Amino acid sequence: MSERSAGGTAAFNSSMAHPARVYNTWLGGKDNYPADREAAELAAAANPQIVPAVRANRAFLGRAVRQLVGKAGIRQFLDIGTGIPAADNTHEVAQRADPGARVVYVDNDPIVLAHARALLVSNAEGATDYLQADLRDVDDILTAARRTLDLSQPVGLMLVAVLQYIPDVDDPRDIVRRLLDALAPGSHVVLSHPAADIGAEKVAESMRVYNDRAAEHAGATPRTHAEVTRFFDGAELLDPGVVQLPEWHPEPADGPAPGALPMWCGVGRKP
Repeated sequence: MSERSAGGTAAFNSSMAHPARVYNTWLGGKDNYPADREAAELAAAANPQIVPAVRANRAFLGRAVRQLVGKAGIRQFLDIGTGIPAADNTHEVAQRADPGARVVYVDNDPIVLAHARALLVSNAEGATDYLQADLRDVDDILTAARRTLDLSQPVGLMLVAVLQYIPDVDDPRDIVRRLLDALAPGSHVVLSHPAADIGAEKVAESMRVYNDRAAEHAGATPRTHAEVTRFFDGAELLDPGVVQLPEWHPEPADGPAPGALPMWCGVGRKP
């Protein structure tokens, strides 16, 4: 389960749970509806590690962006599956490291769009833009992203907890490949994904509870370590590989890992 949303139409429906608003609930936010709160509570009851995983996922995003800016020299980011803005969004982390960093956000939830316009505000040196689009609409995303990003230069592609909303029938690996193919050598992909092979029974039950209450096309599919690793085909997987969230370059401020968390993550570089 996660903050990120990818699939389906963008039609607003407050009677069904939506990924971005469910995630907002787990973070203690107020930008959600009774259906979102019900789904969040029932899914967390089925798998209590969801809430620690959500927080660890946000921490992973921050560490990855800092590494890409500080060590890989990335100065522009395409963040797909933005979710409702919270603390330490991609542009905030990147622009603290380099005020000139540019970020394009993509999400398909109109509620996210409303918040993004108000809250995803860049500093004077950098730039941010927001696109309302479905992750499957790769060509549209890339065309619109070029208004803000120079795709002839390396880009940080953020696919943080979003690909679970793309079922296998829609070939999520091909979506990742097409996105990477359009980016310059030296681009990096930052990816996290719910695990099907960590606490499998609890993950399956929490996903079932969530999917029963989710908006059309917003159901989620956990995947195994091997399946998540295949998303990095065509990229050089950076150390330490595909690992649990707290194991990817932990920082002292992160504190001890709260047990096994049901999400895999990793970062790859396009050669």
